[in-house]
Formats: sequence, C-alpha cells, structure tokens
Amino acid sequence: MKSAITISLVPQAKGGPFVYWDGLADGCARAAALGFDAVEIFPTAAHALDIAELQGLLDHHSLKVAAIGTGGGWLVHKWTLTHPDAAIRKQAREFIREVVDFAGGFGAPAILGSMQGRSEGDVTRQQALEWLGEALDDLGEHAKRHGTVFLYEPLNRYETNLFNRQQDAADWLYLLKTQNVRLLCDLFHMNIEEADPATALRSCGPLVGHVHFADSNRRAIGMGHTEIGPLVAALRAIGYKGYLSAEILPLPDADTAAQQTIASFRKVAI
Repeated sequence: MKSAITISLVPQAKGGPFVYWDGLADGCARAAALGFDAVEIFPTAAHALDIAELQGLLDHHSLKVAAIGTGGGWLVHKWTLTHPDAAIRKQAREFIREVVDFAGGFGAPAILGSMQGRSEGDVTRQQALEWLGEALDDLGEHAKRHGTVFLYEPLNRYETNLFNRQQDAADWLYLLKTQNVRLLCDLFHMNIEEADPATALRSCGPLVGHVHFADSNRRAIGMGHTEIGPLVAALRAIGYKGYLSAEILPLPDADTAAQQTIASFRKVAI
C-alpha cells in the first residue's frame, strides 16, 4: 500500500477535511518532505489546473497523483448528477468528464463524492439511481480510455441518502453496464455507517479502489478511536495495493496532522 495526502485548491471548502491549503507547490513540497508517495488534489475545476506546473512539481518531488476530486462542482456551482434540472445534470457530467481527462493524463482516477447528490423533492430514489447509473456507465467507460478507473464514494447519511454502506453500493455497481467503477472506501464515513468496517472491506474485495485514511473524528489516524489494525489486515486480505489517502481535518494544524498520518501509515502498512 502507498501513502497520500490531500491538497485543497477550493476556497469554498475552507474548514473541510483537507490537509494542505496553500497551493500545489506548497502542498507537494510539504508532502514530499514527510515522505508521502502521492498527493490527492481537490481543484475548483480541471481547467484551473496547469498540466506543466503539476508535472514539474511531481517530477521535482518524486510524487504521484493518487486521485483528483470533483467536489468543486458541488461547492462552487451546486451541480449534481441527480439534480432535477436536466441542464444541470449535463453540466455536472461534463465537469466530471473534464476531471477524468485531466486525472487520466497522470494515470490517476477521478472521485465522485458530493456531486452524486441525493433523492429529494420530486426526485424519487429510483429516478436518482437511474440518472446516477447512466452517468457512472458513461464516466466509467470514459476513464477506461485513459487506462484508469472511476471512483464512487458512498457517503454517510448526513451527506447523501443514495448509498451509505459499502456493500449496498457494491451490489448496485455490479448491476451497471460498465465494469470500470470502483469504490472509494472512506474510513470516516464507514465508522458512522458500518457495523464492522473490516468485514465491509473484505466483502467488497476487488471493488475497493481507493481508501480515505481517516479516524473516527475525521482527524489523522491515531487521533480518534478507530482500530486501524483490523482494517489494514482486511485490505491485505483482499490484495489491496492502492493508496491510503489522508482526507482529514488539518487539526490541530496541517503539519501535525500530516506527521501523525505518515507515522500511522508506517506503523501499519509495512
């Protein structure tokens, strides 16, 4: 398994669960200094990122891109794939496709989290899942053209009412036409929703495509009450070789959160 840490470039996300906030150059330098393998980037949009700048930083610091998030589409524009307005659903999908293209150029997946939306008002659950499924079939196959997967993240009940548990999401993903969507298993969300997070990871097996390495209070692993040993054992059992990425609150400060994360990673992922 490999280590990653988050860099947010979205002002509207201030106060959210991302460690570094002062630009790509600063985040990459600080991540590399601590020995992280990769960075996970949360941009306002794909076109706000500069390919040459990012590649230069990655080369200079010997880093990879673990994944690129799409949540800026929700925070900045309030776009979702399940919005009742068809024009907004189209804008949401185009926004995500651009992130897929940018991430794919670095051999990385794009993440669908908050832009999945929810069922509410006149949008029934059945209708929301139909729209979401159509989008994932499209985006999963689009990511395949870049040789990458597309990541779908079940969120906790306070953030979506579509899928909160990993196995429920996995069962639904198997029904899609595409076979190129994987689960992003966020340990913070799982702490809220799963009776046994380690069992959930084992049950999803090959669908586990990315892991957010966060404790029960969304702080760095070791700063809450999550028992990380059984979770890492479950990941080893399913042959997971991807990233443990710290999408966490920068508490008590970014440097301490990052140092605690890499120390915890080194204890469990050897």
